[in-house]
Amino acid sequence: MRFFYFTLSVLTLSCVNPFAPGLDTSGEESVLLGDQRTIEGVFQNFKYAYVLKDTSVYSKLLDENFVFVYRDYDKGQDISWGKVDEMRATYGLFRNTQNLDLIWNNIIVDSGDSLYRNVVRSFNLTVTFNPGDIVKVDGKANFILQRSSPSEPWLIVFWRDESNY
Repeated sequence: MRFFYFTLSVLTLSCVNPFAPGLDTSGEESVLLGDQRTIEGVFQNFKYAYVLKDTSVYSKLLDENFVFVYRDYDKGQDISWGKVDEMRATYGLFRNTQNLDLIWNNIIVDSGDSLYRNVVRSFNLTVTFNPGDIVKVDGKANFILQRSSPSEPWLIVFWRDESNY
């Protein structure tokens, strides 16, 4: 009988539940994420967030006072919103698409200093809602990035979408 209890306790203590795997501590995400203390790291993290539809990474790119602006050509006016509405819109985009493919192209403008930068970069975005509904957007993203010190990460304070979509 002792052997039975010993065997049962060993099996119980050494059992791994395949439906509740342990936490991945390999740091794989940090390999995929860029160093947000660099401008290129911001763009790398932006792409990561879009391609993997990761709102937590996307949120960390945006300053609390973030403003997004785009041109509504039908109304002939600029439309803008803040971080809360941006996160809501992005969550909807991530949730309602099968695939997002973002390609950052050349940096057209890069001006500023170690605490404030204006960066304009061209991009290609392919949005796949389903195999029969694919939208391709080409344009420029005009960003203002800020940080409090050179050792802090850059945050996007302002984004003007300069695409023709």
